[in-house]
Amino acid sequence: MPPVAEPPAKPAVRAPLMPLDDAIRRLLARAQPVLGVESVSTFDADGRVLAQDVISGLTVPPADNSAMDGYAVRSADCATAGVELPVSQRIPAGSVGRPLAPGSAARIFTGAPIPPGADAVVMQEDTEALQGGARVRIRVVPKAGQSIRRAGEDVMRGAVVLSKEELLTPASTGLAAGIGLDRLSVARRPRVAMFSTGDELVTPGTVAPEALPPGAIYNSNRYFLRALLQRLGCEVTDLGIVPDSLDATVDALRGAAAGHDLILTSGGVSVGEEDHVKPAVTRLGALDLWQIAIKPGKPFAYGHVGRADGGAAHFIGLPGNPVSSFVTFLLLVRPFVRALQGATRLDAPAFALRADFAITKADKRREFLRVRRNAQGGLDLFANQSSGVLTSMHWADGLVDHPAGTTIAQGDMVRFIPLAELLS
Repeated sequence: MPPVAEPPAKPAVRAPLMPLDDAIRRLLARAQPVLGVESVSTFDADGRVLAQDVISGLTVPPADNSAMDGYAVRSADCATAGVELPVSQRIPAGSVGRPLAPGSAARIFTGAPIPPGADAVVMQEDTEALQGGARVRIRVVPKAGQSIRRAGEDVMRGAVVLSKEELLTPASTGLAAGIGLDRLSVARRPRVAMFSTGDELVTPGTVAPEALPPGAIYNSNRYFLRALLQRLGCEVTDLGIVPDSLDATVDALRGAAAGHDLILTSGGVSVGEEDHVKPAVTRLGALDLWQIAIKPGKPFAYGHVGRADGGAAHFIGLPGNPVSSFVTFLLLVRPFVRALQGATRLDAPAFALRADFAITKADKRREFLRVRRNAQGGLDLFANQSSGVLTSMHWADGLVDHPAGTTIAQGDMVRFIPLAELLS
């Protein structure tokens, strides 16, 4: 009886790639803001996340004041151009004038309170001083209210001027100072430990370029990831390059978990036998490997690493290719870190711009193309979109969020995300 042939082995079924929006939702669901609160000088609050509403204890400006140097008048006294009026007083900023007598003018300077009775300010360029300043000719017909900044037009007493969970900016700190606050309550800085994996990596400065061994590369990811974390207000502990061994990776993770809120690694999150991050994190906690439907990028890991005190540090593993690591950080790590600080506005603004390039081949993944605005108001595409070409990130001033399965014709409107928004 002839032998029965074995049925052909069925090919392994790959899990579908995870949409980026689903990955962001899953990630942010784990980012509970538990960092605590600290008080910082308003001078040092830029880039921090506000921990409580800021309520004004005063009205700004406190009284009607002059928007410019000139003369405070009653508009009824200046019904025709060329009226001459005696100058009854001089009111510099920081002083308070007397009530303005009918048929007179007050010399006034920017920021000075409007004297009672005056209802307009004529800028000095529209006047002519006479008799050594004792009189003034008003060359125009002023309208009631012109060049007057009204009391409270900036801030009213009792108003919420800055909201809890708001990311503070230079304008925010100025506004806080303008209502007299020298300190602000903000979320504590996230403490992040970071390291890279890979025996091929070399730290710049340890080996000269001409002596770089075959197969070795300088570790660029370590430098831009540290800078990105610091821009987000993190306290960063750099653990350098960890050797490609399971024991070394376990030791690095165990040490990083102590005293840190997040551990961030670059490389070692695929399934190769030299990628030890997954078994190391699993030994100390738990890990999910996500295959995200984006390009550049795709491999991404999220999990946690337990501490001796029973707590745990978040773990995020980024791909090793530099552009993949950079873009994945911007799209996923940035909102996660902001959410840890309590921020709620996590999306980077995007707007439509014209593509002065074409993409004729559709990709199965959602692409983030490195582009730069040109003098004609459109976007140029960096010629080499490879995930290993870090030059593209240096050259670009933004990313085009290009949907999967679509092409771009020259002149199409595309979704542009400025890098300036993603770097804050």
